[in-house]
Amino acid sequence: MQLRIFTEPQQGADYSTLLRVAKATEELGFDAFFRSDHYLKMGPVSGLPGPTDAWITLAGLAAATERIRLGTLVSPVTFCLPGPLAVSVAQVDQMSGGRVELGLGTGWFDAEHAAYGIPFPPLGIRFSMLEEQLAIITTRPRCPSQRSSRSRRSSSAAAARSGRRGSRPHMPTSTTRRSTQSREHKPRSTESERRSRRQAGRRHR
Repeated sequence: MQLRIFTEPQQGADYSTLLRVAKATEELGFDAFFRSDHYLKMGPVSGLPGPTDAWITLAGLAAATERIRLGTLVSPVTFCLPGPLAVSVAQVDQMSGGRVELGLGTGWFDAEHAAYGIPFPPLGIRFSMLEEQLAIITTRPRCPSQRSSRSRRSSSAAAARSGRRGSRPHMPTSTTRRSTQSREHKPRSTESERRSRRQAGRRHR
C-alpha cells in the first residue's frame, strides 16, 4: 500500500508552507506529495497569501526532496497549451530524477477561469483537448524531426519533450474520474473538492 499526501494550496498556503509539508512527507515515510492545480479559493476561506503555480512549486520541491514522488491532482488542460506543458513537466521530471506523476483533467471550475481570464470551452472540446495532451505526454517520437499524424502543434510539443535528456519516454499519468484511470492507485478527492463539484454541477443544470 502506498500512502500519499494531498494538499490544496489555493485554500491558503505559500511555497514555504508547501516545502515544510513536502519535507515532512519525506521524513515521515510517506510515498508521494501531490497538490491541486487551482488558482481560485473554494468556499468560505480567505485563500491568503494568494495562489501558487503548481509546476513552479513542484520544480522547487524537486530540488528540495530526494525520494518522494511529486505530482498534480489534477492539471486542467485549459490552463496551458500542450507544448509548454510538455516542456514544463519533462523539465521537472528531470530535476527530480524521474519522480514526477502528471495528473490531467478537463477542468471544471468555471468561476476560476472567468476570474483569471482563461477560456473555458464546452465540455466536449475540453475532452478533445485532454485526449490531445495525453497523446503528447505519453507518446515519444523516434527523433525530434519526426512528423506526427496529429496537429503540427502536437508533433512540435512531443519533439520538444523528446529532446529533454534525462526525462522518461513514458511519463506516469492519471486522469479525472470521468476518463480512464491509467494508474492503479487513485488518491481520493477532498471534501472541499467534492463540495465544489456539487455546487458547480447545480449551476450547470
